[in-house]
Amino acid sequence: MYELLNKINEPSDLKKFNINELNILKDEIREALFNRLTKIGGHFGPNFGVVEMTIALHFVFNSPIDKFVFDVSHQSYTHKILTGRKNGYINDECFKEDSGYTNPDESKHDFFNVGHTSTSISLATGLAKGRDILKEKGNVIAIIGDGSLSGGEAMEGLNVAGSEINSNLIIIINDNQQSISEVHGGIYKNLELLRNTKGKATNNMFTAIGLDYAYLDNGNDISSLIEFFKKYKDINHPIVLHINTKKGKGYKFAEENKEAWHWCGPFNRETGKPLYNFDSISYVDIAKENLLSLAKDNKDVVVVTPNMPAALNLNEKDRINLGKQFIDCGIAEEQACAMASGIAKTGAHPVVITNATFMQRTYDQVSHDICINDMPVTFLLNFCNFDGLTDVTHLGIFLISMFSNIPNLVIMAPSSENELLEMMNYAILKSKHPTMILIPGDKVVKRDILLDVSLINKFEVTKKGRDVAIIALGDFYSKDLDLYQQLKEKLNIDATLINPRFASGIDKELLDSLINNHKLVITLEDGILEGGFGYKIANYYSDKSMIVKNYGLDKLFYDRYNPNELLKELKMDTQSILEYVKNII
Repeated sequence: MYELLNKINEPSDLKKFNINELNILKDEIREALFNRLTKIGGHFGPNFGVVEMTIALHFVFNSPIDKFVFDVSHQSYTHKILTGRKNGYINDECFKEDSGYTNPDESKHDFFNVGHTSTSISLATGLAKGRDILKEKGNVIAIIGDGSLSGGEAMEGLNVAGSEINSNLIIIINDNQQSISEVHGGIYKNLELLRNTKGKATNNMFTAIGLDYAYLDNGNDISSLIEFFKKYKDINHPIVLHINTKKGKGYKFAEENKEAWHWCGPFNRETGKPLYNFDSISYVDIAKENLLSLAKDNKDVVVVTPNMPAALNLNEKDRINLGKQFIDCGIAEEQACAMASGIAKTGAHPVVITNATFMQRTYDQVSHDICINDMPVTFLLNFCNFDGLTDVTHLGIFLISMFSNIPNLVIMAPSSENELLEMMNYAILKSKHPTMILIPGDKVVKRDILLDVSLINKFEVTKKGRDVAIIALGDFYSKDLDLYQQLKEKLNIDATLINPRFASGIDKELLDSLINNHKLVITLEDGILEGGFGYKIANYYSDKSMIVKNYGLDKLFYDRYNPNELLKELKMDTQSILEYVKNII
């Protein structure tokens, strides 16, 4: 099955093949991609669309002397296969050896560990500048696509490339007419014009800012790609190579439904159906239905997303039904936040939806454009939990420590369906302050709400006891119901169980009340400890007679970890906490 692929251990091995062999190789590579993706999932459409382009790049250029920088790098699977990592695709036992993104720890052919969008051009300008300063040789090639041009950093990179770099820099625009969902913004109208005129339109945003430009219409033809790249290899100035490709190329289902096949879980190749169906309702489903209902009943609710409608499973029909109450800014988180602040200023109710990991790109907008002005913007954030996304580039574990210390910002951490709904209704329609709601990632539970969610920073005591108080934030509240029960059964401790509800403040009155009949306060949270929720509790008790034990994650860039194993390693599992309590009480 992999007759030619098995002969490739380095990109230089490609140069021994003729064009017919390269066309056979592309089919073998797609088979290797199928082998991995059908079994463990991953980014499907982006990788199937660039097989030919990546083969041609490695055939013409000389990696790693010539440096490739893949934007997001979720389309780098073929690159990995051709740079000594094919076992991660053709050998099931080696799947875990290969991350889903470029990774310098894996190979000298990767230069950055990247998983967020719009970075490649800026990174490439740096590589080019450093090369020139050190008087080194080689091409620097940035590969950008999948809607990444809409990001502000990509625009900044193009601006610098067009005026400040006076040497070799090749920017490949992989134009597959798709982002995660559909593309948005005037940039893509210009790309469409350039495609329709085969690159000849005088209205060209790249040449307008000082960049050279060339167009290739058939971006999935290896022969054309090779000739195209040969023409511009070793060019002495920055150039944009605009290449028209088909996302999901080579698989009918992915070609016809690009949004659904941007990323996939394990699936049946013959039917395209997922191997695992999750029939139970999730907190994301609940949040989605409630948001759609609120928008239907309140025409001043506006849903804003930086091309992440999938964060709330908003499909095309949902987006159409929302009509003018929905805007996708493209992959531009800063724009989404600042725009939401403007919407809030008018008196309307903006709701920003995305994944927690992408919020790190918005710190200044949240702090400066929203919180200084105390604008009632609501954020609905998915994958805030430590056992959600575990790739190092997509972790949500830094969110609380990053944002919880910004004045005026209220961070809500619901622990049940009822709480999520009440928090959404309050934040979207009634709150006078910016609010982040961390959508739980655990199994859905229903539980009576004892306190009004509008009582900001008031903690909820759900089990009143003595000696030990457990303050378990968000998802950890449900997880630590078992801890509460085990303390009672095994150590005869009738503990106090507290649902803090808020990650951005503390309930000083409640904390003071625990001093008289409690010796130990335990905090648990879905994030790193430093600067997080538990440290606020520990700081408050620092001059008081209370032992505080904070449980959370270390300040590390964890990568592809097993959540249950990590809990044990950090001694956050129930048995380890029981042992700790036994030694203290």
